[in-house]
Amino acid sequence: MATDQVKKKSVARHGHDGEVTSDSSASRSPPNMNGRPASFPGPIPTSPEDTRNDPLSPLSDGVRSLHVNRKSLYGYSSPMTPRGFLDRKLSSPMMPAFMTSAPGKVIVFGEHAVVHGKAAMAASISLRSYLLVTALSKSGRTITLRFPDISLDHTWHIDDLPWSTFSHPDKKKFYYDLVTSLDPDLVEAMQPHITTVSPKASVEARKIHQAAASSFLYLFLSLGSQAFPGCIYTLRSTLPIGAGLGSSASISVCISSALLLQIRTLAGPHPDQPRQESEVQIERINRWAFVCEMCIHGNPSGVDNTVAAYGKAVIFKREDYGKPPHVQSLRNFPELPLLLVNTRHARSTAVEVAKVGALKDTQPVVTGLILEAIDKITESAHELLSAPGFDESDYDSLKVIGELFNFNHGLLVSLGVSHPRLERIRELVDTVGCGWTKLTGAGGGGCAITLLRPGTKAEDLQDLELRLASENFERFETTLGGDGVGVLWPAVLKNGTDEEGGEEIDQDKFLNAEGREGVERLVGVGGHQRREGWKFWR
Repeated sequence: MATDQVKKKSVARHGHDGEVTSDSSASRSPPNMNGRPASFPGPIPTSPEDTRNDPLSPLSDGVRSLHVNRKSLYGYSSPMTPRGFLDRKLSSPMMPAFMTSAPGKVIVFGEHAVVHGKAAMAASISLRSYLLVTALSKSGRTITLRFPDISLDHTWHIDDLPWSTFSHPDKKKFYYDLVTSLDPDLVEAMQPHITTVSPKASVEARKIHQAAASSFLYLFLSLGSQAFPGCIYTLRSTLPIGAGLGSSASISVCISSALLLQIRTLAGPHPDQPRQESEVQIERINRWAFVCEMCIHGNPSGVDNTVAAYGKAVIFKREDYGKPPHVQSLRNFPELPLLLVNTRHARSTAVEVAKVGALKDTQPVVTGLILEAIDKITESAHELLSAPGFDESDYDSLKVIGELFNFNHGLLVSLGVSHPRLERIRELVDTVGCGWTKLTGAGGGGCAITLLRPGTKAEDLQDLELRLASENFERFETTLGGDGVGVLWPAVLKNGTDEEGGEEIDQDKFLNAEGREGVERLVGVGGHQRREGWKFWR
């Protein structure tokens, strides 16, 4: 095969200002070539025919040459190259342990208006989920999903899974396919393998466990094959669950990226990767993460997984629910200091959305004007944050954004979606005088976000922390607008230990990390100072 006939990468169609439009993802390659387990990420040689069904073909052939030598990225001659893969014996270990990570998100502007066809701005936060993938020996024919934060631990035998249904020619999906709905036949085929998950747990816990298991198994069966190597997938998260911070989407992106890496359909990440190609990889991850989200939520908006995959911030707008949303990536969004406070009050997104819908029915003119005003706030914030002269360290610049926080919150209060606990957080922050606060997400409880004033004194933050703790609020100091999906390959970090080459992250260390702080100390990607080892598509 001539070298100019190597499989072409595909690119998403990009508009102005970082816009990414919906398109099917990159070129076709069977997940397992020549009967070998698809265990390593990276480019693989294929025939020209493998691009014929790919509607996104044609990143130039020369780009692939950028990814042949991975030594500089991973510190050793990596099996991520075609030669490295083909030279390995089948009796060798499948792959080193590796990790993926993705952030949570907050809605910065545009809550509820986005449900009614207006724009919303959502941004990543530095609280993240982490997935450790550990390969079993060649004889290990099981897949285990461990999520200790929700007490989920379940194992499937690979050969018992419904491969015949998922691999049927009428049902089989390839990694470049755009999946916009779940196949009822595939969902039904999984059910015997889902109903056995956590049978002795409480009804509520079992519901959560089985939803998580469904999302993982649907992707595993769609992207993998019966020849897939046995693995343990261990999840930890520093995100509070069920607080409206996109925890399920963060986990979905971790799962999607890990499986796509295992079937070798992602290039990079590496420092010299062109942005256009990098965004192709992110969008591929994003689309399969959306499939995970459909398994959990039924009809998700797509905004949570988009922010978790891309990071930074996005403008999200969906005027017609029968069509893909318009998503504009804000790649130059500044990193801003943020205080996140959880009310610890359970809320229902459906209930809060229904409130606004009912208000729009009874007061269409006034409600319409409020939603229009929220849309203008989102638009103004976008213009300010995108302006070349915006300085995130300047008080006057942040004050204008803070005033928009106040406007947006006041309009949400008028729609009836706040809560006394949210108002109490605002009162406590205003008493100390350390920033501007608004609810984030659906409201009715959940979380509030505070944009911290530049130069806020440490003693003022300590005072606020004591006040919040005394009233049973949960507080997180975080950063708004950080990186999206990341990879740690292999799972080794410079953690100040005496271990040669760094500290290897294994199952025991990962499982025994105590709480969010322990997970962050062990494997956290870091805030403004990026931690050595983690790589990101940017």
